Amino acid sequence: MKETSARLLRLLTLLQMRREWSGADLANRLGVSTRTVRRDVDKLRDLDYPVHAAAGTAGGYRLGPGAELPPLLLDDDEAVAVALSLRTAAGGGVADLGEPALQALVKLEQVLPSRLRHRVNAMQVATVDTPGDQVSLEVLSEVAAACRDQERLRFDYAAAYGAPEGRREAEPHRLVNWGKRWYLVAWDVERGDWRTFRVDRMRPRVPRGARFVTRPIPGDDPAAFVAAGIARMWPFQAAVVLPLPADHEKVREMVTYGTIEKIDNGSCRLIVGADTPQSLAFLLSLLEIDFTVESSVELAQALQQVADRFQRAAGQLVKPGSNSSHRT
Repeated sequence: MKETSARLLRLLTLLQMRREWSGADLANRLGVSTRTVRRDVDKLRDLDYPVHAAAGTAGGYRLGPGAELPPLLLDDDEAVAVALSLRTAAGGGVADLGEPALQALVKLEQVLPSRLRHRVNAMQVATVDTPGDQVSLEVLSEVAAACRDQERLRFDYAAAYGAPEGRREAEPHRLVNWGKRWYLVAWDVERGDWRTFRVDRMRPRVPRGARFVTRPIPGDDPAAFVAAGIARMWPFQAAVVLPLPADHEKVREMVTYGTIEKIDNGSCRLIVGADTPQSLAFLLSLLEIDFTVESSVELAQALQQVADRFQRAAGQLVKPGSNSSHRT
């Protein structure tokens, strides 16, 4: 019985991930026969999940909208993940989402067992909300649906620096949340190339366009693609050399800084940007590994100034037992 319930949860998760599945694909993913898939679909329907089926070679299973919210089953880790996500959403950069997220969180915490409530409370992180351009929940949902359904998106787009709004058509690939903003990684149909769009500048048009076959994104990493595009927009850019291979774990964690380029098997280049050399120097001070500056006198000078400042601050450290005092 426990195995059957776990399989039903996996089946429901698969139906929510993609617009339509064939019986053979579902059977392959679940490791069962297509006959078992049909029986499990019937069990989901008994639980009021609206699973639609189409016969024939082009047929398949699809999770449709329901008049009422069907029962939702979560294991312990999933329940904690949902609670923490709702806390994050309540203070995030999506307009009109804060209050519904808090209301949903209150409802969820009322039914959580005490052991899970303690886990959620223990994992709360004190955060400070930073200013950013909020995106409409309706727009974000429309873009996310186009990504899920693999349908072309037609939208008006307001470019930067007050440029006039233009009409765009794209094949949406992934949404990326980076630096308090939402970005869409998509294939620009007119320009025939990959582009990054800020979702708060988009006004989707309905209906959406035709279905499309997903293309492989360069580097196969949407977050790195967005980070690289943002790095290229900074007015000051520089490159530093890291004494680690490009596929090293510590290097992969730096994709949010900028672009990583392989030099040889033991080193790589990190291309980063900021508004000034001083800002970039402070950014690089967060790196936990050594690096060398490549062909940027301005950055080298800024790093020296920061190093001198830190050295002076360390030299003024109050030793234990002295009469000086400080407040925390």
